[in-house]
Amino acid sequence: MGETWKKALELEFKKPYFLQLKKFLLAETSSNVVYPSIDNIYSWSRLTPLEDVKVVILGQDPYHDAGQAHGLSFSVLPPTKPPGSLKNIYKQLETDFPGFKAPKTGDLTPIAKQGVLWLNTSLTVRAHKAGSHSRKGWETFTTQVIRAVLQRKTNDQPGVVFMAWGLPAQKTFSAIGIDQKKHLLLKYLYLNPTYALILKLSYPRSPHPSPLSAHRGFLGNGHFKKANEWLAAKYGKDAEIDWTVMSAK
Repeated sequence: MGETWKKALELEFKKPYFLQLKKFLLAETSSNVVYPSIDNIYSWSRLTPLEDVKVVILGQDPYHDAGQAHGLSFSVLPPTKPPGSLKNIYKQLETDFPGFKAPKTGDLTPIAKQGVLWLNTSLTVRAHKAGSHSRKGWETFTTQVIRAVLQRKTNDQPGVVFMAWGLPAQKTFSAIGIDQKKHLLLKYLYLNPTYALILKLSYPRSPHPSPLSAHRGFLGNGHFKKANEWLAAKYGKDAEIDWTVMSAK
């Protein structure tokens, strides 16, 4: 784990729920394949130090097929092709930033290094069994990860953008309680009136980018553009995220 996160979360490692989680993971890895690999469970903490966080994007489970999960939500390493959810993220980036062209690869590390925390609610999963490590303790731990961001003491950019895609993420952020005078919580669709009317949405919340739900409004939510507008207005143009860093050449 990255040192800044390790220091901020050190009290969690001694709590009963975390000790029980460790026992569970030891048993799981002794008899099953678990993703991501042990050395990548906390890769998000090394790529995005606590003091650098500008945006938090909360996923659910890691991908559960071989060659996919590596510790960042929605991200996959080459040569694995982008899964459906990531393809939809690319589609929205193309809408928010004309000129961006979706790459054929899916490693989101270059964006993570700019201060985007790609965090999953559960940090591990049994191979080919979605949700298998939910309610084992990870949810409690990752909630504390988010609270650590909210409780940072010294930072020249204390306000953070939280992207809440889908009901689980929206419930998590709601339970934590995000101070929306200090931070930006993106959970609604930022649609033009015509598009909203077509979708028959009067007070729309953004769904998850999964192919099962993205067509209900994730595509068109405008979150990436909105995040940069807020960061620029609050901290200057230099605070924006270069979401196009992965654009296909």
